[in-house]
Amino acid sequence: MEEVNKITTLEDLLAEISRIFDSDKVNVEHLHKTLAAYKSNPQQWKKYAKYDKYRYTRNLVDEGNGRYNVMILCWGGGQGSPIHDHANAHCFMKILQGSLQEVRFQWPVDNQPLRELSRTILPLDDVCYINDSLGLHRVENVSYGEPAASLHIYSPPFEECSVFNQQTGISSKAKVTFWSKYGNKPNRAIQDSRPPEDN
Repeated sequence: MEEVNKITTLEDLLAEISRIFDSDKVNVEHLHKTLAAYKSNPQQWKKYAKYDKYRYTRNLVDEGNGRYNVMILCWGGGQGSPIHDHANAHCFMKILQGSLQEVRFQWPVDNQPLRELSRTILPLDDVCYINDSLGLHRVENVSYGEPAASLHIYSPPFEECSVFNQQTGISSKAKVTFWSKYGNKPNRAIQDSRPPEDN
C-alpha cells in the first residue's frame, strides 16, 4: 500500500490529490486515507464556504486536470440533497465542519419505493466513499443549530446526474451547477437564471 504523505494544510491536500490523479487509475483506498490525513482547519477553507439560507451550495475549489474536481458543499441547518446517483463517477466526501447524515438506498425496482440500505452520521473529519455500484444516497445536515461543510471529490467530473423520488423510484435529470468558483460568487444578474440544482 502506498504511503500517505504528510498533509497539514488544504494546499498540501490539493497538491496530493493532483498527484494522485496524474494516473488514469483511481486508487480508492489511498485517496480515502489521504483525505483522512487532513485535519480540517476552517482558516484554510472558509474563503470557499458560501452559504445560502434556502438551500445547500456547491462551491468549486479546484477544477482538476479533467480527471477530477474538488468542491466544498455548505449545508445550513436542516438542509439536504435529494436522493441521487453519481453518473458513473467516484465520489469522496470529507466532513470539514459539523456533521452530516448519509442515507443510502438501493437502486429502484419497478417504480416501487426506494429501499433504505443504511443511515450513518458522519462526524467532523470523517471520510466516506460511494459510487453507483454501491447504490444511491442522500446527504443532509440533521442539525438545525449548526451549519456543516464537506469537501467532495468527483472523478470524473460530471455536469448532470439523476435524482430520484423516494416513494416512486422515478428519476429525472438534474444539471450540476456551482454557487461559487474559487471563492468568488458570480454576478447572478448576468448568469443563467436557473438556480443551482440539488445533487
